[in-house]
Amino acid sequence: MLIDLISFLPFYVPLLGMDLRIIRVVRLFRFFRLMKMWRYSQSLSMIVNVIKSKKEELSITLFSGAILLIVASSLLYFIEHDAQPDTFSSIPAAMWWGVITLTTVGYGDVYPVTVLGKIIGASIAVLSIGLFALPAGIIASGFASELQDQPAKSQICPHCGKEINLRTQE
Repeated sequence: MLIDLISFLPFYVPLLGMDLRIIRVVRLFRFFRLMKMWRYSQSLSMIVNVIKSKKEELSITLFSGAILLIVASSLLYFIEHDAQPDTFSSIPAAMWWGVITLTTVGYGDVYPVTVLGKIIGASIAVLSIGLFALPAGIIASGFASELQDQPAKSQICPHCGKEINLRTQE
């Protein structure tokens, strides 16, 4: 109730004649009202259960991505620093290229110009596609196991009164 009150109360503050513009920030609490949907939706609670059950695997994938980012950025720094000292000025500066390449966005503002840099850059770009496919597979397998763990839904036949197991009918 308090979140509901805080979310709509700033709407009425200007009607009182006060100019409290900073209180308008409190309007952002309206987004917290959406969180009440989690109580009523089985699908949203299933998403939370899947992420909780697969958090170790997802953590390992995230850690692997961080290691790949550091290794790729370091390699490109050592290969491209002499050819492009302003673009690849340090390993943290090379991490911009690494993040853009690993997320497969490819802005084109930073890119390797040497042959070896292009080969490693292409290899990292291909590896990054697999890196982002891993969490999708982990979450999909979590959904499959979550659906198998749910009890079978059943209904009563209106004609004979016997129980119908919906999982076996599919």
